[in-house]
Amino acid sequence: MSSRDVILGRVRRALGGPAAPPTSYDTDIDRGYRREHGERTVEQTVDLLAENLADYRAIVHRADSGELPELIAWLLAARGARTVLVPPGLPPEWLSAADPTRVHDRADSTAAELDRVESVVTGCAVAVAETGTLVLDASPDQGRRRITLVPDHHIVVVRVPDQVVSAVPQALERLDPTRPLTWISGPSATSDIELDRVEGVHGPRTLEVILVSGD
Repeated sequence: MSSRDVILGRVRRALGGPAAPPTSYDTDIDRGYRREHGERTVEQTVDLLAENLADYRAIVHRADSGELPELIAWLLAARGARTVLVPPGLPPEWLSAADPTRVHDRADSTAAELDRVESVVTGCAVAVAETGTLVLDASPDQGRRRITLVPDHHIVVVRVPDQVVSAVPQALERLDPTRPLTWISGPSATSDIELDRVEGVHGPRTLEVILVSGD
């Protein structure tokens, strides 16, 4: 028996359970924790997501599917973006009205090359209303993790209500734990001991979220 097994056995005994590890994490561990806090309508859940995203200093926009291409084009133009990084499976109509040059991530793309790109547009896997968190899982419309960490401006499209859940446990039920998951709560930021906030340290300085409804 390893030291790890001994320590975990003591923890399990302290919690009132058997010292032996569970034979199945799916059936032998209590999963009866609360899935969400209170009852919300779909509209209330989406409104809560928008509110918490804004609390994290993300810029939130709402649009229907027909307005999405023009809105993305407007956001890129307002940013002055001349180049935009495009995941391999991004729906082509999303950028159909945009002028910036498309840059596609390649296996041999360097961090310096990605850093020269001014904006990136992606979809997302799920959005958590109670925490204002967006989760990316490297699906084709999101691309590899690095393309959302190097450019300074990230536009994320969230399909509502399909991709919006109320709480983290509901998000986990939708996600594949074997995929590379990136959890984003607002633009990249950190504070020193004096609580001076600095943005853009380890990710985009500006995060814009489009809550898009319709097909």
